Amino acid sequence: MKTIYVDNNATTAVAPEVLEVMQPYLTAEYFNPSSMYEAARSPAEAIARARATVARCLGGVDPEQILFTGSATESNNTALFGTVQANPEKRHIVTTAVEHPSVLEVAKELARRGQDVTFLPVNRQGELPMEEYVRALRKETLIVSIMMANNETGVIYPVAELARIAKETSAEIVFHTDATQAIGKIPVDLKTDLRHVDLLSFSGHKIHAPKGVGAVFVRRGTRWRPFMIGGHQERGRRAGTENVPYIVGLAKACELAVATVEEEQTRVRALRDRLQSTLVAKIPALEINGREAERLPNTLNLALHGVEGEAILYELSRQGICASSGSACTSGSLDPSHVLQAMEVPFTAIHGSLRISLSRYTEEAEVERIIEVLPPIVASLRRLSPFWDDKRNCLKV
Repeated sequence: MKTIYVDNNATTAVAPEVLEVMQPYLTAEYFNPSSMYEAARSPAEAIARARATVARCLGGVDPEQILFTGSATESNNTALFGTVQANPEKRHIVTTAVEHPSVLEVAKELARRGQDVTFLPVNRQGELPMEEYVRALRKETLIVSIMMANNETGVIYPVAELARIAKETSAEIVFHTDATQAIGKIPVDLKTDLRHVDLLSFSGHKIHAPKGVGAVFVRRGTRWRPFMIGGHQERGRRAGTENVPYIVGLAKACELAVATVEEEQTRVRALRDRLQSTLVAKIPALEINGREAERLPNTLNLALHGVEGEAILYELSRQGICASSGSACTSGSLDPSHVLQAMEVPFTAIHGSLRISLSRYTEEAEVERIIEVLPPIVASLRRLSPFWDDKRNCLKV
């Protein structure tokens, strides 16, 4: 049985082109790029080329503003903790209730340390009410951290506008965005649309690079301190010997991601839309979380009333289909998704969420297979549910 993988918001397969460019730095060119001998020059130059490539893929920013890390989680921690440490006189932080845990939990930790943190709500579609955002901003606000696109629902946030409003409130407000899910799916240009963004984080393993590498953009002039200390690497901004093959792989993945944004917006979106419309037609009491919002072209989050998400995932797995019930970072928990809770998804559906996230490698036949197997799985599980009226094929009143 062929495995059908539709959990690309959790992680992606390494692209063959990425693996190819990494190979020399895993074998012959294994030298520490900080070493002084001639053999180390090649990996050092490879890092410089990779930095220039990533900078170009983000709109042509100065390569010196790109900092390589070990993950998006480290990048987000670096952005938030680094900004707070550099600005002890300011204590107000603005974020949302639907951020990835690597932002949300950092914000909660900073609140425990005495920071004044505003957690903005979202509406039923997962959108951020603009009036709530404007009301939350203060001239003494230190940092705003709002994701570019949600990892569970795919809802896109108007980061360019949000950053502009923050700067109009006070030019000293630092604006950070977690762009982990956005890179390669929507345009990301830090020189034009996102010129008011000071810090931007992302990782490699969401764009067909390996796990264990990420980056953070730090705009020149941003008051910020290094999060990882103990070495001179990354111009003293992130200690630790550089992971040369993974950095090279990340750069190649960024190139490929930028080159395939149009494919994501057309072919992948068409596959997602077919899957959505067909499942809505075939499965009663099915809602699309974030349906009316602007969403990533690859992401579909289903609210299936009267069933448990874990049971659906188990039955899909038996059919060789890999999907998710929410964020990969929290899927080991039995608690409802914090994103869906913030969206006030009804009790009868919040435990029955299913996230399907496609990629440029997803084939039409795979989507058709999901359409074939998911409706009978849901129907079978609902027959066992105390919330489902099987005779009337609807939720019990």
